[in-house]
Amino acid sequence: MATMQLGLIGLGKMGGNMRERIRRAGHTVVGYDRNPEVSDVSGLAELVEKLEAPRTIWVMVPAGAATQSVVDELGGLLEAGDVVVDGGNSRWTDDEQHAKELATKGIGFVDAGVSGGVWGLENGYALMVGGDKEYVERLQPIFEALKPEGPYGYVHAGKVGAGHFSKMVHNGIEYAMMQAYAEGWELLEKVDSVDNVREVYRSWQDGTVIRSWLLDLAVNALDSDEHLDKLKGFAQDSGEGRWTVEAAVDHAVPLPAITASLFARFASRQDDSPQMKMIAALRNQFGGHAVESK
Repeated sequence: MATMQLGLIGLGKMGGNMRERIRRAGHTVVGYDRNPEVSDVSGLAELVEKLEAPRTIWVMVPAGAATQSVVDELGGLLEAGDVVVDGGNSRWTDDEQHAKELATKGIGFVDAGVSGGVWGLENGYALMVGGDKEYVERLQPIFEALKPEGPYGYVHAGKVGAGHFSKMVHNGIEYAMMQAYAEGWELLEKVDSVDNVREVYRSWQDGTVIRSWLLDLAVNALDSDEHLDKLKGFAQDSGEGRWTVEAAVDHAVPLPAITASLFARFASRQDDSPQMKMIAALRNQFGGHAVESK
């Protein structure tokens, strides 16, 4: 497959590892980050200058105002025929806005929901992509570099916004799965008869219908802190759980489990919740999300 040049903006936990994985696949990546220690260039203007037209620029910055300001700045620097990919956790409605904004200048736009967290460098990133076929096809070598080996882990989900909408639903499902593991763990810890809860969870890792990577991560967390005594029972929500529930309300789709798991996180802000210790531990395991220690 042809080698490509890619501009990558945002070299944090995910972006930095993505740059490395794409380079290992033989492509050229020019990265920019506000932290000069990890950045390849001094700013967006220099980044655009270093790439040959038609350029492809992948944005990995926080959703909302940060992404908006980068898209605005790129709109002024790029030329017709260039493409911008938003691989952050933007809301799908923002994608539609950004695509329109850039289209007035002949610049393409693709949204990519990226899952893989801190493990993506070695294992690959699952990609859910939205946008016009011509732009998505042009990016194929980069998607191939990032995705896990094998037949799975990549989908062109539909038009602009479809990638981030799919990733949002993925995260909603993740909320509900984590909540179920957390509730089961709290109940097991509560009864006198079960005196080896961690090993019960470990025994589920093979041959059961509830085995999953999240279960493996739960066991990892319990291996390093058997009763999660070191954690506070507080778990943030990243926004995507809320957006999933809001979208369900807009489309009159019942989501009782996902909605309940979101409200459980709100409950975690009131007291030291045992379930939320497990949720916090899982978020730290797969995404490197901060945990609050006692």
